[in-house]
Amino acid sequence: MVIIAFSNKTSKVLPRILCRRFRHCAPIVCMEHKLIMYQFTNIHNITKIELNNRDIAILRAHGWRFIYVPIDIPHDFNPGRAYSCVDLSKRAICINNPFIQTPYALYKRIAPQ
Repeated sequence: MVIIAFSNKTSKVLPRILCRRFRHCAPIVCMEHKLIMYQFTNIHNITKIELNNRDIAILRAHGWRFIYVPIDIPHDFNPGRAYSCVDLSKRAICINNPFIQTPYALYKRIAPQ
């Protein structure tokens, strides 16, 4: 299972200008009874952060939203080649739509209706 986390806070200037509702997203992958968040920091620089249920509750209290996607992470998932947080999340859930470029567009695409 893959969890996509969305936040309206970011330290980057360009997402503050271009993105409306959500300004950052990050995939959280469930691997061997652990949750690993792939945090996009710079181009081709992804930080792996290990989380637990308490960390998820803290993030939720600070305004993060989570969408659970019932898909296994692809075997060819390479986070090092991503150029944005949205591209990283799209690679984790196997979406190849080139028109999804902002976190809010990704949220609208995968959010349950």
